[in-house]
Amino acid sequence: MRIKRGTQVRKRHKKILSLTKGYKLGRHRLFKQAKQAWIKAGSNAYRDRRSKKRDFRRLWIVQLNAAVREHNLDYRDFIRGLKLANIELDRKVLAQMAKETPEMFARVVEKTKTALSQAAS
Repeated sequence: MRIKRGTQVRKRHKKILSLTKGYKLGRHRLFKQAKQAWIKAGSNAYRDRRSKKRDFRRLWIVQLNAAVREHNLDYRDFIRGLKLANIELDRKVLAQMAKETPEMFARVVEKTKTALSQAAS
């Protein structure tokens, strides 16, 4: 007597095809292409969750550099001044502050400038 596996195969195929719903062309319709697309999408998602963090940090640094240059300071000195002034705000918060509340950001910049001038003398 042989064992029929049709129901298990159909269940497995339907599971993959439901996960690839919305994919283009045969990637949502044909099992082999759907499985490859699903595996590839998963690996891209895993990789990009990590690269997203790097990309945003890079963006915040660019925004901070632009905001700090308006106060006649460069990014490198600003970060060093923050450490000297014991201001523990991360780049995300600082970039957001520079964009949304420039007067508060100006106060932070002034504190870093005084900390830098005290360290120089």
